[in-house]
Amino acid sequence: MAAGQDRVFVGGGGEGYGQPQHLLLKYGNRHGLIAGATGTGKTVTLQILAEGFSAAGVPVFLSDVKGDLAGLAASGSPEGKLHQAFVTRSQTIGLDLKYAAFPVTFWDLYGQQGHPVRATVAEMGPLLLSRLLELTEAQEGVLNVAFRLADEEELPLLDLKDLQAMLVFIAENAPAISARYGLVAQASVGAIQRRLLVLENQGAAQLFGEPALELADMMSLAPDGRGRINILAADKLMQSPRLYATFLLWLLSELFETLPEVGDPDKPRFVFFFDEAHLLFDDAPRALVAQVEQVARLIRSKGVGIYFITQQPADVPDDILAQLGNRVQHALRAFTAKDQKDLAKAAQTYRDNPRFSTELAIREVGTGEAVTSFLENKGIPGVVERTLVRPPSSHLGVIAPDLRAQIIAASPFHGKYDTTLDRDSAFERLQRRTEAAARDAAREDAESERAPQADAPQDREFNSGRRYDGGTTRRTPAPKPAPKRSSRSDSVGEAFAKSFARQLGTRSGQAVVRGVLGTLFGKRR
Repeated sequence: MAAGQDRVFVGGGGEGYGQPQHLLLKYGNRHGLIAGATGTGKTVTLQILAEGFSAAGVPVFLSDVKGDLAGLAASGSPEGKLHQAFVTRSQTIGLDLKYAAFPVTFWDLYGQQGHPVRATVAEMGPLLLSRLLELTEAQEGVLNVAFRLADEEELPLLDLKDLQAMLVFIAENAPAISARYGLVAQASVGAIQRRLLVLENQGAAQLFGEPALELADMMSLAPDGRGRINILAADKLMQSPRLYATFLLWLLSELFETLPEVGDPDKPRFVFFFDEAHLLFDDAPRALVAQVEQVARLIRSKGVGIYFITQQPADVPDDILAQLGNRVQHALRAFTAKDQKDLAKAAQTYRDNPRFSTELAIREVGTGEAVTSFLENKGIPGVVERTLVRPPSSHLGVIAPDLRAQIIAASPFHGKYDTTLDRDSAFERLQRRTEAAARDAAREDAESERAPQADAPQDREFNSGRRYDGGTTRRTPAPKPAPKRSSRSDSVGEAFAKSFARQLGTRSGQAVVRGVLGTLFGKRR
């Protein structure tokens, strides 16, 4: 890599500021932190880092919480007061400012402001799904049983109706399933079903299904060799913060599980910005935090850098914070005793500069300024410096809806994810099993009714409703009519209710159990 192309210029200094600050690309996968109070310039810092990685041929993913990061897709304008301020800043820090647009791909879970983003229920997994649904430990256990059962019975869980069908199946067969997997309480199943209904009503059902996102599309390069900047529209998504955090964690986990080891590359293969990072850790179960810690620790060897953006460094657990080598700390406001404590703690994580107090600098830096520390040669944290952050080359702020529409239409992924697929999966397979079992049960009942009776007196007793008892005749209740069979037009829930509600001691009930549970309990016909 040529000299000067091995780093991202972040900012510099004038009088009272330190040396120019660069993020070395070979340490770009050592993760980072962008922190600071609202309105202090975190978004601009994120924007200029995304520009720098893209220019170096590194694909980037980031979420656009306020809608203003979409400006990366448009060039900055050499007009207006903002331009004059940018020119002044550039002269101060020694930057030759050139405006440019960057290759952007827009994504949206709801498919309104970008290409739809989907994941299958199976890919999401029981741990993340339990987090999303805010399940108790007992309910999470039932969900794990559903996933295990689906794997063993070859019932793909692709969308929400697949998972709902599995839960109906488990509820109708709770005693038999409990005998193998442990207690499965119908109350827990009902609680999960209600949570899924709430999720569906919020529109989150669009996240689950196919075609699922292919990570290779996000990690692609533009024709000119620059890395694609993938922007997830998150302004509407932020109304469901648990869904937002769960989706980003799923995406991070998929990168971790899919990518091969690359050791220490000259530059990252992919950079992932996690905005509003505190949402990931708020009320998170210990198992989930442990998973994030493991991913952060190991994913750097796969060439992926993770950058957390949040207001307070204290929002990030200490074990994860310790792994964030590249740091940009914007101003923190200390209005309360807790704020002062957090500020002092944040200052202690930097390598001291004898020229100034780090804690005081974090209080005093203005908008567009920051206290920075980046990894130097051999991965050593650099001395903390006060830095004037460089202006962005792209447009600062939102873009017009028609420009967004043009970019989406010209995207190489246009049309690939637009139409939802509904493959043969758990919903359809369980429905067919239920219908087949009901037909087998009806056939066995019919054969039983046609079979000749061996004992004529018993036939007469049955037909007359009487029975012989030592020469004494007494009336017995007439047999109950057979239950009505399920039809092909039944929904899965109705089919289950009709076919499994019978007593398992009858021939019909036994036939249904054999037909549906089949391989699960080794009872093959």
